[in-house]
Amino acid sequence: MENQPQEGVLSWRLSAHPATLGFFLAFRLAALLTYLFGLWFSSNFVLIFIIVILLLATDFYYCKNIAGRRLVGLRWWNETSGENGESVWVFESPEVHSHPSQWIESRQINATDSHFFWLSLYVVPVLWVLLAIVAIIRWEFIWLSLVVIAVILCATNGIAFSRADKFGNASSFAGRALGSSGGGFAKQFVGNMTNRMFFSGR
Repeated sequence: MENQPQEGVLSWRLSAHPATLGFFLAFRLAALLTYLFGLWFSSNFVLIFIIVILLLATDFYYCKNIAGRRLVGLRWWNETSGENGESVWVFESPEVHSHPSQWIESRQINATDSHFFWLSLYVVPVLWVLLAIVAIIRWEFIWLSLVVIAVILCATNGIAFSRADKFGNASSFAGRALGSSGGGFAKQFVGNMTNRMFFSGR
């Protein structure tokens, strides 16, 4: 029993939805790796562009409609208001009971799945931004257009899910995940950064 990982640790064995988590991470990594392969080893930009766009679109849809709902119990969508025709963002999160333990029990969210989800949601856009810097340094501006699309799609999901998480677990989950391997400074940095970016307007 001493060798069993604790709940919330980034261990695949503790995931309550390993298939959902696997596809969620696979689409994100596949888009990044395909882009890197095209940037460094392929001259066929059109083919790589199409493949990466398809992977990014699949990742966006899967994260928004499947992974977010199953891994952290959150959903978001955009609809048109019937009164004035304006576009409105709608955020859905579980109802909260008066007692914290009742809320945890009713939500039934696996801590490990949450850590994987929030960490990936924040880290992947940062990686795409770093790839944008690489493209600029290498004067590969045609590849930069692809990175901009990736940043927009990933950042949209990140902002929307952070707004949907009205209980503020986004920053705490990401902070704990980084803090377990990077120390208290990483935990504090991530927590402060996400709070300022996504929760200051509440």
